[in-house]
Amino acid sequence: MMLQLLWIGLGVILLVAGADALVRGASRLALSFGISPLVVGLTVVAFGTSAPEMAVSVGAASGGNVDITIGNVVGSNIFNVLFILGLAAMIAPLVVDAQLIRQEVPVMIGATLLLFLLAADQGVSRLDGGVLLSLLIAYTAFLIVQSRRQTSATRTEYAEAIEGTGSGETRGHWAVNVAYVVVGLALLVLGARTLVDAAVGIASLIGVPELIVGLTIVAAGTSLPEVAASVMATIRGERDIAVGNVVGSSTFNVLGVLGLSALAAPADIPVPPSALAFDVPVMTAVAVACLPVFFTGRTIARWEGVVFFGYYVAYTGYLILATQRHEATQAFADAMLWFVMPITLMTLAVSLAGELRARRR
Repeated sequence: MMLQLLWIGLGVILLVAGADALVRGASRLALSFGISPLVVGLTVVAFGTSAPEMAVSVGAASGGNVDITIGNVVGSNIFNVLFILGLAAMIAPLVVDAQLIRQEVPVMIGATLLLFLLAADQGVSRLDGGVLLSLLIAYTAFLIVQSRRQTSATRTEYAEAIEGTGSGETRGHWAVNVAYVVVGLALLVLGARTLVDAAVGIASLIGVPELIVGLTIVAAGTSLPEVAASVMATIRGERDIAVGNVVGSSTFNVLGVLGLSALAAPADIPVPPSALAFDVPVMTAVAVACLPVFFTGRTIARWEGVVFFGYYVAYTGYLILATQRHEATQAFADAMLWFVMPITLMTLAVSLAGELRARRR
């Protein structure tokens, strides 16, 4: 058991190092080719921080460990919004850019709802994966076209976040950046294989379903780049980038990670009934809850961060109960699905209505 945990730690270290090298090299290459810093921030950086999820999920799917694949995607998206945004907002209230409210959050919600619909038949097929991946390509192309209309201030902010100083001198020679990309990809592949093998080993040793391991250990481990990126952006005062990174990564997890995993899997990726009954609805509710939270005052207040973080603690508590097959598991799930979450959504809806009335006045 201890050896397996050490292998998981090593896998996470390799994934984080690989993601950092990949983002560093790919973002500088993109900037050197004249791609807008805004697009680099919303695509290369956001997608690059999701590279561990991609490596782990595709590796698990191709190796037949499909429960880890679906658990990693769903668990990472829940972790992104509740844990990362909650933690960042508790550090400092987060300012939400208007574009995120108008466009990026609705896209994330749409991708999540689409996954819910595709998984309704308890499986994600190769056709479903092709649809998800095609939507990601179309969305990225749209962002590139749209970036030409962004203001110079927005471009400068993203350039500074990506390069550190915004100076072209930090981009380095193209060969060095290509080497960063190659090394990053190699570390991601190695780290993913190490993490998946260790997670499967733990699941078999203690009798925990692979889905639970994917929803917890694997999801949290592969989301560490998002944690580091968003928390550091918050501390540096680039709070809209902290939010944008989480939203962009969550969209990429559904469209890119799950899409490519479905294409790489030898057969359809099954969605366990337990995930369809609880985890996928929680992921959907969390995504939908973002819109009114972001819209009211265009900030995520500290108390909202506390609520998000508290929900993640409650969700983790449910998973622990499920692992132990505790008799209170079903009652806990019913309370979360039919009492706590509806009341929260209703409160957010009332707050949103009040905000709209105030703006009309």
